[in-house]
Amino acid sequence: MYFTSPLKTVFQSYTPLSENELSPQEDEKDFQAPRRSIDLESHGSISSHTSTLLDSTQVEPKRKFQVDARVISDAIIGLSDGLTVPFALTAGLSALGDTKVVIYGGLAELTAGAISMGLGGYLGAKSEEESYKATERETRDSILTGSSSVLDDLSAIFASYDVPSPIINDLTTHLCKSPKLVEFLMHFQHRISEPPSSRAFTCALTIALGYFVGGFIPLLPYFFVASDNIWTALGLSIGIMVVALFAFGYVKTCFVQGWQGSRNVVLGIVGGFQMVLVGGVAAGVAMGLVKGFNALSER
Repeated sequence: MYFTSPLKTVFQSYTPLSENELSPQEDEKDFQAPRRSIDLESHGSISSHTSTLLDSTQVEPKRKFQVDARVISDAIIGLSDGLTVPFALTAGLSALGDTKVVIYGGLAELTAGAISMGLGGYLGAKSEEESYKATERETRDSILTGSSSVLDDLSAIFASYDVPSPIINDLTTHLCKSPKLVEFLMHFQHRISEPPSSRAFTCALTIALGYFVGGFIPLLPYFFVASDNIWTALGLSIGIMVVALFAFGYVKTCFVQGWQGSRNVVLGIVGGFQMVLVGGVAAGVAMGLVKGFNALSER
């Protein structure tokens, strides 16, 4: 009874506060609670909206069109030969003094040279394809026979990349059971890639067209000049070829070295002058030989 009477007095004297009589601290807490929930909801909606935007913007980038490096190499081979050999021939035939001889001889050489260059490229590409197949067959046979040299080759490949020994053992064990083992050895051990099925045809066509186009340039002036005005045609042909050879040498060098920077520009200019020098020497030698043979025949 002694304990209940004070408690009864306390409860009887207690009167609950009205909503308007809340303390500022409690009022602020009650106000912050819904505000936090609103902030969380808005943050969630913003984050979800942001993730949606990110997902919509994370689209796979479009692949840029790239020309095969081998096609460019074949075009350079064809153009470089076409710009020098037929030009030397036309310059040499000009010593005979008749534009028709230059045109007929030049076209005959262009046709035969383009066919020869194209066949050379075709046979070279076929040999490359056969070499790849032979190497792949030998690699597959060594794997099927369970030769220990395969494990040694795999260990040597990974050791060259400074891979720790325990990891090498795990990788070799995994690769020996993998169907990609032949492809792995062809790429990392033999360092050769499978040529496309159309490689031989593309190589032949590219080299042949490059040779014909490059060789047809020095012939153009002879089509527009009278047959007895051979030296005018030769002068125009030399001027056109100087520009063409310089442009080809400059573009070829800058394509490999780069287009920007003073160093690359200087290298491009040097490459252009080198092509002009090579073409000029070839044309001069051919013209001198034709004149010499012509002089010998007139004796």
